[in-house]
Amino acid sequence: MSEIPWWGLPLIAAVSALAGAGATLLVSARDNYLRSRAKRTRRWYAERRDAYVALLTQFERASYRMRAALDGGQPMPGPYTYLDEVGPALMQVRLLASGQVRSAALAVHLLLEKLYAARPTPPPGVDPAKSPREMLGHVPLVMQQLEAAIREELGIEVTPPPPLPDGTAPRSLRGYLRRGSSASRESSVTG
Repeated sequence: MSEIPWWGLPLIAAVSALAGAGATLLVSARDNYLRSRAKRTRRWYAERRDAYVALLTQFERASYRMRAALDGGQPMPGPYTYLDEVGPALMQVRLLASGQVRSAALAVHLLLEKLYAARPTPPPGVDPAKSPREMLGHVPLVMQQLEAAIREELGIEVTPPPPLPDGTAPRSLRGYLRRGSSASRESSVTG
């Protein structure tokens, strides 16, 4: 006869079931955490990218409007027009951006704000008649600094990634799974 008590086998089965359920719960919680973290990272990237694109677009519009007014001999647009258009995009960037991007965005904003003032104040030693054109020439240079700060924050590379050495594209896990499931279907159809 066996020395195992009658309650030993059900106890071992219950402990094994609880350990399996606990392991399943831990793996499920880990997967949910990783999935939500990836979703937050994508959302973080998308929010910032959209805010930066909106601000850069507004800055380009403002500088184009200023350049068109100077070239056409038309009156300069008012400062409130500029502030009404750029204000919402600038506030969103000020809330979302890192310090470096925020500083670069404010540098472009201050330069454009000076241009849209009723009488732009020229830097010392510059002819007041040529001052707006010279200041407008500095806008693309300051915007380049903003674009570089945005690229650095978002991790945007200016060069494409190098090709794989053997020239084949990497396959994802889904591609392998699809290929495996289609092969098993073909074998079941032919067999």
